[in-house]
Amino acid sequence: MNLFKKLFSTPKQKVTEEPSSELQNLPLDQIFVENFIKNNGKFLYCTTLQEVVLNLKNIIQENYWETINCNDNDLLKLIKSLNIKTTNKLSNKFPTFLSCEHLIAENGSILFSSNQLKEHKISDLSEHFIVYATTSQLVKTKGESLTGIKTRYKGNIPSNISAIKNYNLKSKDDDFMNYGNTNSKNLYLLLFEDL
Repeated sequence: MNLFKKLFSTPKQKVTEEPSSELQNLPLDQIFVENFIKNNGKFLYCTTLQEVVLNLKNIIQENYWETINCNDNDLLKLIKSLNIKTTNKLSNKFPTFLSCEHLIAENGSILFSSNQLKEHKISDLSEHFIVYATTSQLVKTKGESLTGIKTRYKGNIPSNISAIKNYNLKSKDDDFMNYGNTNSKNLYLLLFEDL
């Protein structure tokens, strides 16, 4: 009987502390930034709208983009001083400039809904994203972000809720739950301090 136990028992593994537990004591914004950068996101912190516009201009020049997708009237006001063509129909032909619903600290992901994406899937859009977000959009968990959406849009909850959590186009996700989900993007985050 003892022989069978040895053959069929699994060896005990040492329990190691997860890196996320190190982040537990940090402020929410720092947890998000650490996880976002770990996922290969490009992060630009802005304290004024002028900084947002300057960083946006630098991103566009750095990548030699001549046209970008933008369907948000408030964001179009930020772009108007830049020498770039815009199209309000989202497609995969041009980089996409948009806002988001929430920034999720626990895994460094960015949550979108039909308010930003309309009827498009993230995987059908350009591989290049520029996201404008504010520090007030930071939440700790996915659950908090979904609760926030439910509270904010009472009676008119948006559809097409999805997230980007991988910012490296060449990485492969071996997680069975993500099979076929190709939401990886080359993503720049313009984070505006509004608190």
